[in-house]
Amino acid sequence: MKAYIDLLKNILENGDRKEDRTNTGTISSFGHQLSFDLSKGFPAVTTKSLAWKGVVSELLWFLEGSSDERRLAEIRFNKNREELTDLSKFSTIWTDNADNQGKNLGYVNNLMKKELGPVYGVQWRDWDGRDQIKELLEGLKNNPDSRRHILSAWNVGKIDKMALPPCHVMSQFYINDGTISCHMYQRSADMFLGVPFNIASYALLLSIFGEILNLKPNKFIHSFGDAHIYLNSIDQVKEQISREPLELPTLVLPTINSLDDLKSFSIDDFKLENYKHHPAIKAKMAI
Repeated sequence: MKAYIDLLKNILENGDRKEDRTNTGTISSFGHQLSFDLSKGFPAVTTKSLAWKGVVSELLWFLEGSSDERRLAEIRFNKNREELTDLSKFSTIWTDNADNQGKNLGYVNNLMKKELGPVYGVQWRDWDGRDQIKELLEGLKNNPDSRRHILSAWNVGKIDKMALPPCHVMSQFYINDGTISCHMYQRSADMFLGVPFNIASYALLLSIFGEILNLKPNKFIHSFGDAHIYLNSIDQVKEQISREPLELPTLVLPTINSLDDLKSFSIDDFKLENYKHHPAIKAKMAI
């Protein structure tokens, strides 16, 4: 993960001051790329702690195709939503979006249901009636050399109906010599809070695809449009880049033969072994 730390330094030292939608302000730089070789370990950030349960629960929620933030809470906390009404204890990374942008769009917003509109998972599993994940896995299996193995969340006709338009817009998958790789493009990247989460999420998705298809995960390539550091997290970034990256952990998956198998697992079935990291660094998410 040294390349990630080096990119933080680059943006901090050479980026441009820009205003943004959240009125927080950023230091921004345009057009960067990171590459991670999964054969050398799972790319979990070690210069602070990674919210691993948050990563796993959000990805499983995406793969369900849900638009309900309270369903995400059920997956994250392994409880029925009737037990999750205390938001001081049972909020998720999508709660604020539901309570602000989702509510402003007129979607249902109460303690039992918090709709976000046609966000990531909806587009992945029901893009105007097309199940992209199912079709993608079938294509990877039956036509591995195709250059059309694309997963997209940027549905132009529905952007204004989403509580948050997708930041990680699209990804492409590539099979070669018994391995599978993924290249993801992210239009907007919160380099301190969001990007370590996104790296882990797509590395996990790639690994799940590899498990289903009996392929070895190879490379995850992460391309950025607007890569930025929010002004309210500059001190946290300086603290993080002062730390030395540690050895990467190992991902341990359950046996996954199909998408349907994912329904039988909890987040505790997806493990990071030997995950050593520096202490957590707190920062406020800009919404």
